[in-house]
Amino acid sequence: MFASVDDVTARLAETGYLASPAVATTVFLAARLGKPLLVEGPAGVGKTELAKAVAAITDARLVRLQCYEGVDESRALYEWNHAKQLLRITAGRDETWDRTRSDIFSEEYLLTRPLLTSIRGTDPKVLLVDEMDKADVEVEGLLLEVLSDFQVTVPELGTITAERRPFVVLTSNASRELSEALRRRCLFLHIDFPDAELERRIVALKVPGLDAVLAESLVRVVGALRAMDLRKAPSVAETVDWARTLLALGADRLDEEVVRQSLGVVLKHQEDVRTAAAKLDLDAV
Repeated sequence: MFASVDDVTARLAETGYLASPAVATTVFLAARLGKPLLVEGPAGVGKTELAKAVAAITDARLVRLQCYEGVDESRALYEWNHAKQLLRITAGRDETWDRTRSDIFSEEYLLTRPLLTSIRGTDPKVLLVDEMDKADVEVEGLLLEVLSDFQVTVPELGTITAERRPFVVLTSNASRELSEALRRRCLFLHIDFPDAELERRIVALKVPGLDAVLAESLVRVVGALRAMDLRKAPSVAETVDWARTLLALGADRLDEEVVRQSLGVVLKHQEDVRTAAAKLDLDAV
């Protein structure tokens, strides 16, 4: 999949994803060792985008399981098409039950969900299990068989084993602790807010029309905001949004008036806006 760590870095950059050495190295190892990759870190630092970028550079299909409270086996693995099964039972009233049962529990009536979809077929896939920490603990149990042996057992059909293993990325914002059993099956990567130089390069890549001096000022201000005791620190995605906002406003410098007008782009809670307005000293940054 990748020839080297430098190959990962270069190919990710082609998609617009600027990877740190730690990110590129871990992606290379996950591909080389065939291990799932568990990526933790604050929201908006590029965890989900990493999976999308890997799919893009490997010409793989992205299969995404978006986790949330209440997601269950029928949403994650598979379910049967009950409406179609009922129609088949109704149409075959004169047939024996054994024949009807063999029909309704066949591939024709199986609705595959992300985990099962990711291990079926021979085409390359990237399985993204997004925001794993938002799912119930029981969902982790569903993942263990998939991540251990890349297989899923459907009682009516038997065990389905992957002909071609997907590249697996699990993301977590660490809102709850994931089980040790799940962690053991994965390589671990923590993505934090980037340093100022990397963030400046990201802004330059994503918003090429922004003046370089203004971009540097923007990155410094965002860094100052992150150092404050805020309910939600601005993410990299919000830094980029702010850069695009400044470009749209035609701003040539980041002064108090511009900051006051556009602070809601990067801060999403009123108490954070008030805190920043009171404590942010543009002369100091």
